[in-house]
Amino acid sequence: MTVQLRDATDADIAAITAIYAVEVTDFVNTYEYEIPEAAEMRRRMQDIVGRGFPYIVAEVDGQVAGYAYANTYRGRIAYQWTVENSVYVDAAFQGRGVGTALMQGLIDACVARGYRQMVAVIGEPTNTASIKLHERFGFQTVGVFRGLGRKHGRWLDTVQMQRALGDGADSAPSNE
Repeated sequence: MTVQLRDATDADIAAITAIYAVEVTDFVNTYEYEIPEAAEMRRRMQDIVGRGFPYIVAEVDGQVAGYAYANTYRGRIAYQWTVENSVYVDAAFQGRGVGTALMQGLIDACVARGYRQMVAVIGEPTNTASIKLHERFGFQTVGVFRGLGRKHGRWLDTVQMQRALGDGADSAPSNE
């Protein structure tokens, strides 16, 4: 199986929306309750890309198998070199290297754009697949927020992981 990465396009919105819909309804990897419509997912993607962040898809045999993007970690100016990542893989392709390919592609794209830190906000400590994926890429757990969200009738702890990109905090960014 060959995984090919490319920038996401409007033509991918239906597949992206379908992948995300399962996460909204069945899991706690996102804290949304309602499935966003395709138009909203398109608006979100265009906003992220329009602000210069990477938004990529993984294809297997011409089918979108997953997607990933980086976005603002927090809105204050001092956080401008830090991104938060999101990686979603279609259930039919999980455990087949799609998440690994997306994570590597996303990290490479963020390093190329000069970002220095990447943060992962993982829906709960029992999401071991996501935690292990991030650990393989050098992320370390920096904290767990207890009872930070509530979904599916229960309080959720949220895992925060972090890794340096490029020089990390060892030098000033070139655009400072």
